[in-house]
Amino acid sequence: MIGLLGTLVVPLLAAAFLATQSDYVLSARVNATASGLAFLSALSLFFVRPAPGTFLLVDDLNVVFIVLNTFVGTTASLFSASYIGHEIETGRLTRGYVRFYHAMFQVMMFGMNLALVANDIGVMWVAVELATLSTVMMVGIYRTRAALEAAWKYFILGSVGIALALFGTILVYLAARPEVGEGLRAMEWTVLVAHARGFDPALLNVAFVFLLLGYGTKVGLAPMHAWLPDAHAEGPTPISAVLSGLLLNVALYALLRFKMLMAACPGAIAPGPLMVGLGLLSLIFAAFMLYRRRDIKRLFAYSSIEHMGIIVFSFGMAGPLGNFAGLLQMTMHSLTKSAIFFTVGHVAQVKGTQRMSEIGGLTESHPLLGWGLVAGVAAIAGLPPFGVFTSEFLIVSSTFARDPLLALALVFGLLLAFGALLLRVTQVAFGSPRGPVGPVGASYVPIVAHLSLVLIAGIWLPGPLVAWFQHVAKLLG
Repeated sequence: MIGLLGTLVVPLLAAAFLATQSDYVLSARVNATASGLAFLSALSLFFVRPAPGTFLLVDDLNVVFIVLNTFVGTTASLFSASYIGHEIETGRLTRGYVRFYHAMFQVMMFGMNLALVANDIGVMWVAVELATLSTVMMVGIYRTRAALEAAWKYFILGSVGIALALFGTILVYLAARPEVGEGLRAMEWTVLVAHARGFDPALLNVAFVFLLLGYGTKVGLAPMHAWLPDAHAEGPTPISAVLSGLLLNVALYALLRFKMLMAACPGAIAPGPLMVGLGLLSLIFAAFMLYRRRDIKRLFAYSSIEHMGIIVFSFGMAGPLGNFAGLLQMTMHSLTKSAIFFTVGHVAQVKGTQRMSEIGGLTESHPLLGWGLVAGVAAIAGLPPFGVFTSEFLIVSSTFARDPLLALALVFGLLLAFGALLLRVTQVAFGSPRGPVGPVGASYVPIVAHLSLVLIAGIWLPGPLVAWFQHVAKLLG
């Protein structure tokens, strides 16, 4: 129980403390320490898990997400220390705003952690909304016209999505009530999945459509994606890393829970084709949009839409191999994309711009940042020997075995995105240096740690990790 409470109580206590602190150095250290303690608490859940309760649950599925969530949260907090320090020095942020930033960072981590360990589907919805609102406020922290516009767009579209998810949650409750009775029992995941065979399939069908659209908005699936590029481009880069690497996964986790509920009800529609369709649409749409991006953070925002489409597609195809590949792709994407945003954040600071036309020759002017970006793009584009290649190879091969036409559409989208990323990384990483060439006080530890893990995963996956993912893949159906 201590490990579970640690993932929730530590961020809350840290948020309360950070809200009172104006000393940036102390706040940055407390933020990183609290995130690290939450990660250690999550790791303990591998060994000691509390019994499911009315409101909280730890099982083989959500421990994958909670460990990944807290790990990336820790590395993002380490990256924040140098990144936000530079923003204070250049006057883009005041110390008052930074106090707010650190407090909201921990509130966001609490909201995401709570969503992942919630056994009550209503609590899960509230936690996703809390994480959304905290990130909305951080997206607008620069208080520029563009940042406030992005925050409002995120708030409005996110609210529409979360309202649809709420309606879907209510419909699930109504479908469950005749079978399990009224009250909290009709909201508990463990109770719902155990009695799903007796639920009204018609109500569940309608509920899943609302849930897919609602939580799909938070996942960033096309055509509900419009908030995501603006939020990435205008908010602080650590929040871009968290949005791509974590918050999208939290909404995906909610979708997977309800997908399992649908699979347990014999008369309900199969959720797979809907997920396959939206996933493929997101992949191909984002791949085309990558060619039109001129802002480097928007470029990788659309790359996130592309990869979330691949992940949802894989889970929609389902089966032991499809689910295994989806879990691996989700993990590799979170690690790789956050590393890319860490790199891009420092590049934007040293160059003073996010426009790719004003950035060039990074491998010559700033070799560590330049080659770090090249490695990150090679990884996210699915080149061997990185882990994304392994997961995408599994997704393509499993799809080809079951539906060759779908596999061709999938490969088309992957190749289209690969071409766009190759074009853009060549533009900014090679050639004559453009823009300022001064030093940058970057923290390379998070970048190296993430890319090293992705590289190792492409070469060798530990047996226990493979067995664990295989077990979770079977649970997902």
